[in-house]
Amino acid sequence: MLRHRKKALQIVKSLDAFPKTSEECVKTSTTGGTCLVMSMLVMVWLVVMEVMYYRETTFTYTFKPDADFTEKLKINVDITVAMPCRFVGADVLDMTGQQVMTFGALDLEDTWWALDPDQRIHFEGVQRVNNYLREQFHSIHELLWRSGYTDIFGDMPRRRIFPEQEKDACRLYGSLEINKVAGNFHITAGKTIPLPRGHAHLAVFMDDKDYNFTHRIHKLSFGDPAPGIVHPLEGDEQVATKNHMTYQYFVTVVPTYVNTYSHRGSSFQYSVSEQNREISHEKNSHGTPGIYFKYDVSALKVEVVERRESLIKFLTRLCGIVGGVFTCSGLISRFVNLFVVCLTCRFFKDEANGKLEEAASKSLLGPPATLLLASNLSQSDAVPQLTPATAPLVSDSSRMAASHT
Repeated sequence: MLRHRKKALQIVKSLDAFPKTSEECVKTSTTGGTCLVMSMLVMVWLVVMEVMYYRETTFTYTFKPDADFTEKLKINVDITVAMPCRFVGADVLDMTGQQVMTFGALDLEDTWWALDPDQRIHFEGVQRVNNYLREQFHSIHELLWRSGYTDIFGDMPRRRIFPEQEKDACRLYGSLEINKVAGNFHITAGKTIPLPRGHAHLAVFMDDKDYNFTHRIHKLSFGDPAPGIVHPLEGDEQVATKNHMTYQYFVTVVPTYVNTYSHRGSSFQYSVSEQNREISHEKNSHGTPGIYFKYDVSALKVEVVERRESLIKFLTRLCGIVGGVFTCSGLISRFVNLFVVCLTCRFFKDEANGKLEEAASKSLLGPPATLLLASNLSQSDAVPQLTPATAPLVSDSSRMAASHT
């Protein structure tokens, strides 16, 4: 087994085709080190930005036909009318012709129209925030979808200051489940009397001075709470200048399916346009005074889906960042190094120093052998001839010198 393993490792090692550079051939420089540090900083910054971008999500909006006809439409109401509850009646009338009592009933509570300081501050804050959301929704809609908050404003604080006068207003609150067809929810004078083909409001015991449809809308929404949905009528307050006034709100309800990382479920959002006028038969302005919410359900359904970039794309972008920064930093380092060398004329100095070193190395090697032979011959010819008497002495001295050397 060990022999086969070594053989397999040798085969894998032989497949290595990446270029290798020995340390002796690598030349370090200050320019290269500076470029490396800067490239590492840039790389870290780009990686951090890429991670932040990967963590962000995008939203896709799809329009589809709404085929769920059996679904019920829930209306959430919290409205205060400046009339005592004994003079106020509220109900729903739609195209199906069903009895009013089948949709449920709202709770009525006698209260005071004037708010105490804490409640007034809260309601004015709701007005400002909701007005801003209506105007800037397309700029901050993604922030609203990501928020996860189903109730941005919170509940109205409890009253701490109680007026000494009698209660002069009526608060209507609760939820009604109705059919998902066109209809109207209205609040008018007189209690509701169910009839076989509809209903009627009994207001025979009311004087003209008792009519006052000044109203304040704390909540008006459709469906279950969902983040990112703006309810345009919340925080609306209308003060009637005449007794017989009618306020009409034309509402278009759009079914919405929300699928985000913080919430998943079906809800409804709506757009609204409003109109008010005085009921005066002398001025040919006929009708019944009251507050009318005439709604219609859209045939298209909106699907809001929150998505995130896939992990494979994220890793591919990271690899591209690392490889691109290294490649670009290497090219920049070479160009900068060449520029510095040319600017300081080191290129020419190195060439001159190279020539001097080459000449010095040749001088150390010594002259050629033919020149040495020629010099030896010339020296032997220039020596004078010695007499036979002195010849032995010369030979002895030369031997002694040779032995010393």
